[in-house]
Amino acid sequence: MAIGRSSCSIVCLVSIQMILIFSASWPGAEGLTFPQQYTIMHWARRIEQEIDRVFQHITGAQQLKGIYNEERRRFTLVKNQPRKIVERVASDIEKLLAKKRKALDRLASEAERLQREHLWQDGIKELDMAYYDSKAELDYYSMDGEGEVENPSHIKLEFVYDPNFKNNVNYSYTAVQIPTDIYKGAPIILNELNWTQALEKVFMENSQEDPSLLWQAFGSATGVTRYYPATPWKAPDKIDLYDVRRRPWYIQGASSPKDMVILVDVSGSVSGLTLKLIKASVMEMLDTLSDDDYVNVARFNEKAEAVVPCFKHLVQANVRNKKIFKDAVQQMQAKGTTDYKSGFHFAFNQLLNKTNVPRANCNKIIMLFTDGGEDRAQDVFMQYNWPNKTVRVFTFSVGQHNYDVTPLQWIACTNKGYYFEIRSICAIRINTQEYLDVLGRPMVLAGSDAKQVQWTNVYQDALGLGMVVTGTLPVFNLTMDGNSQNQLILGVMGVDVHLDEIKRLTPRYNLGANGYIFAIDPNGYLLLHPNLQPRLVNLPEPVTLDFLDAEVEDSNKEEIRRQMIDGRPGEMQVKTLIKSIDEQYIDEVFRGYTWTPINGTDYSLGLVLPPYNEYFIQADLSDVMLQLQYMQSLLPSSFESAGHVFLAPREYCKRLQISDNNTQFLQNFLSLMLDISPESDECDQGLIHNLILDSRIIGQLASRVWKNKDLNSYGFLSVFASTDGGITRVFPNIAAEIWDEDPEPFNSNYYRRSLDNKGYMFRAPSRSSMDDPVGAENGTVGILVTSAVEVNLGGKLLKPSVVGVKLDLEAWVDKFKILASNVSDSRQGSHKCGPSRSCEMDCEVNTDDLLCYLIDDGGFLVMSNQRDHWKKIGLFFGDVDPYLMHALYNNSIFNRRQSFHFQSACEPITSSHTGAAPRGIFVPSIADILSMAWWTSSVAWSVTQQLLYGLAYNSWLYQDDVLVEGFETKESSCVTIQSQFYFTNTTNSYNVLQDCGNCSRLFHAKRIENTNLLFVVAETLPCSSCEIERLTQVKTEFQEENPCEVLSNARYRKGPTSCFDYSALENTSECGRGHALQSSIGVLLLIQLILPLFHL
Repeated sequence: MAIGRSSCSIVCLVSIQMILIFSASWPGAEGLTFPQQYTIMHWARRIEQEIDRVFQHITGAQQLKGIYNEERRRFTLVKNQPRKIVERVASDIEKLLAKKRKALDRLASEAERLQREHLWQDGIKELDMAYYDSKAELDYYSMDGEGEVENPSHIKLEFVYDPNFKNNVNYSYTAVQIPTDIYKGAPIILNELNWTQALEKVFMENSQEDPSLLWQAFGSATGVTRYYPATPWKAPDKIDLYDVRRRPWYIQGASSPKDMVILVDVSGSVSGLTLKLIKASVMEMLDTLSDDDYVNVARFNEKAEAVVPCFKHLVQANVRNKKIFKDAVQQMQAKGTTDYKSGFHFAFNQLLNKTNVPRANCNKIIMLFTDGGEDRAQDVFMQYNWPNKTVRVFTFSVGQHNYDVTPLQWIACTNKGYYFEIRSICAIRINTQEYLDVLGRPMVLAGSDAKQVQWTNVYQDALGLGMVVTGTLPVFNLTMDGNSQNQLILGVMGVDVHLDEIKRLTPRYNLGANGYIFAIDPNGYLLLHPNLQPRLVNLPEPVTLDFLDAEVEDSNKEEIRRQMIDGRPGEMQVKTLIKSIDEQYIDEVFRGYTWTPINGTDYSLGLVLPPYNEYFIQADLSDVMLQLQYMQSLLPSSFESAGHVFLAPREYCKRLQISDNNTQFLQNFLSLMLDISPESDECDQGLIHNLILDSRIIGQLASRVWKNKDLNSYGFLSVFASTDGGITRVFPNIAAEIWDEDPEPFNSNYYRRSLDNKGYMFRAPSRSSMDDPVGAENGTVGILVTSAVEVNLGGKLLKPSVVGVKLDLEAWVDKFKILASNVSDSRQGSHKCGPSRSCEMDCEVNTDDLLCYLIDDGGFLVMSNQRDHWKKIGLFFGDVDPYLMHALYNNSIFNRRQSFHFQSACEPITSSHTGAAPRGIFVPSIADILSMAWWTSSVAWSVTQQLLYGLAYNSWLYQDDVLVEGFETKESSCVTIQSQFYFTNTTNSYNVLQDCGNCSRLFHAKRIENTNLLFVVAETLPCSSCEIERLTQVKTEFQEENPCEVLSNARYRKGPTSCFDYSALENTSECGRGHALQSSIGVLLLIQLILPLFHL
């Protein structure tokens, strides 16, 4: 009973406090009280009614509905049939890729024939060759700034610009790219150049048969790339480190999927230089893996353990997991003694234990990185791997040492692997990728069964073409090696398909602004999607954006993704959340999803359609005279009286030149219409007719409604309308000068959000900080207010257009304060407030004591009664009043959705120790090295490699955590996080007392009906003593979440169905050997010391 009485007392006390707060006189303001709830609700209704009244009056939204009905006989309503659309598009994509497959088959078979017929030449010289070296014009090929060194074997070409390639090209030649670290005078390279020369003819024939073909390339196992058509090479860095064997398309085509365990010796003997070499080698090895592979990394001395403790099993080798591994590898330290057995026990348990955890289930590989040892661990191999040898073991002897390497050779040779030596940093890249030749043996021996075209993930083309997928086909060595077949892979043939080429097969405008086509691969990564955008920087990783990361993830989408990966057709109507184009807003919407597999590939295609796009308008304006009549409203002569027209930059006709200047684009369009008829085969009849019809409809709206209105008297800067047909008309004409919205309505936030929301959508000018300018040059600030026009045509509801106004902020703030005041309120009366008669404060008279805000549904400030807040319009409210924003969020007035971006680019974090480091020896610059004509011998070239890789490896340049002077840090891939805020659906009115112990603050929040606005009235006194989370909307770099958590939420995927990891015919006798000649580190240092003498 005592407890019950105590609880009752507390409740009563809190209730009395609330009553006192709502009824007590305002401290410091005699006779004034905080507005009561019904007063604030009354103000909110007046604001809502005024918005609706003036908006309808000025925009003519109702009249526009009537105009659509007047023009009803000029168009038909066509039903979108999602199932038929996806099946048709999937069939078209299948046919497109089949044509590319045919080109690949021809190239691969011809390459195998040419190589089989080629006679090896031991004495071949570079001067005997004639080829176009694509890197001949790069800066570092010039000598002392005096121009190129003349090489008679290098052909000089002339180029013409081809917009399809986004490059200057030459159609009569192929180009050759040889990695910087490969000596191009080596006989194996020269023989490769010799026989691949004849591929030039095949490339050309393919291009003539299929003019849509883009880059065709042969990536050789030697590192040479021959591609067509010829174009100069683009090196993003001072040093070109491109090696085709490390590109996603080559790796995928050269071997079957891999399950790999990397064992790292961290015993005390590998400290210092050797440990650095091992770390760099492991990170390079990780880069040879793709999303079809699975991996784990373990360190061992007396015992073995995973470098990422919670990775208890193999994990997918995706970008995120590889980054986690690389971070962990960098932290490894050497101590203890070496016990190979502990490492091999760990690795075999990882690879052979039966588990439900996903894995590649194909090639099983152990990679051992060590400085050497005497133990052969024979009993471990007898226990796990012999006699079947299902696991290949590759061994790497790392560093300069005098250990006996025979045990490492024996381990590799008795387990179907290969032995490599990495004595210096220049050997890392070559030796960490050549294991692919061994894995390719079963593929070669499988012959035609392994001749399967595979399509890659989306990635950015190295020559600047943009986002592509590549069809790959392995090329086998069909010569005989003695009495047995050669088992080496020659390389991989690749044909690029630009994503735009696939997009052209998909409907765009008939689906409406919020309808779209998408496609995914078996990993759930996107091939097509509106949110799949090219990177702003040239990062090496593929653009692996998961379907669930491109959209707002929920259980329905997880199921859709699973069914698509499984290759099953289906459809589903869902209620889901979507992000706006600028990723600042979240909307709850209804969408229909329909999907089907693309036969002949492992892709699956989907269609998303909003309910209001079940039907679309198709204009029928075949009458030429009618077309001319309707096009009058597009003429600039009509702009002064009816407003300026912006034309969506669509491909209306083949000859129409797209221009970033919309005025120029409109002129191009009108000029073309004078030369050809809209009925011409060169034009898209549907687009042209809809454009002309919409220009007529909106022109009628302008002449009937807009031109008769005095916008200034209503506080409007402009009125406008945009349509599905691609017309945007802005009135008056002068307002077009400061119109900064996208001329393509389908790419505009206001257009797409208006379609998905009822009522009036407010949007202030977007700003990320106080430093961003706001408003036009004349000081006016425009607030965009838009609303979709819903038309009922024969019982079918459509939203073919959006109308809107741009409010003059200054005028509407005055109106806002009056509407939220007692000035014109008869209930308040004209009496004066005083000690004997209290009255409520309002947003106009009491601006010093009362804060009044209009905040939009994303949490951005639209209006305020505070003069000093005008320059904060458009800012996130958490940056305006962080305590009040936190209270709004904490009381569930706003929800928050955090989204991750896994393919962002971030600047590296600069260490406080970064600076100029004293060099113990002279380290010449790249210009110093490449200005000496001493690279004609393979020995000198090896030294050059040493120095090139010293600059190429970031980790190599760090000595005692100090960065070597002159090294330029660059952007790298990272994970970023961004929060979006949106209204909850619980209630639309809130009374809240923000209590911070010794401070309290009263505020009221009320949703403005039929808008996306929240009306907030609050006391001016902020409770800054409250400890709050500072809410922000800015995208920031995210320190990777707990790897264990990531692993437990691994998404469903499927690997390739075919696997070539075993052949009874495989000859494993070639398994690596040590080099007879090794340069000591002392010799290399001596050479570096005497390099300055060459300048004398």
